[in-house]
Amino acid sequence: MRDKTQTNSAAPGDRLIRAGAIVFFAGAVATLVTVAPLLLGTTPFPAYMFGLSMLMGVGFLVAGAGVLRSVAAGRRQARSDAP
Repeated sequence: MRDKTQTNSAAPGDRLIRAGAIVFFAGAVATLVTVAPLLLGTTPFPAYMFGLSMLMGVGFLVAGAGVLRSVAAGRRQARSDAP
């Protein structure tokens, strides 16, 4: 159980998770905007699609690091609360 002083504080990995999600979804939206004309057959396959998929991968990794950081902090908190 957390202290009342920590009620409004964010978990250690929250900022990483939020940043990773923003980067991932920015890459996903850019990919969808790029793929829509491609599916309609109006443009050839763009060479920068690899970069957009890498952007999504980086966002996924950053968010995953935030999740792992939050889990580690939760385990440390549980150990310190144990009798």
